[in-house]
Amino acid sequence: MTVESPCNKICQIDRASGYCRGCLRTLDEIAGWGSQSDAWRRAVLARLPARGTPIRKG
Repeated sequence: MTVESPCNKICQIDRASGYCRGCLRTLDEIAGWGSQSDAWRRAVLARLPARGTPIRKG
């Protein structure tokens, strides 16, 4: 089973942190999502909670 992307269609990179405000991934993580393994994707997802709270659509 493929690990789903955390993208919530709010694509704004915070210049200070380098994280997307919508999903909290870096540009490299976003760019690599489609070509990386599920293990890599799960590792990325595991790091996200430490990065803060993503913006959600209102």
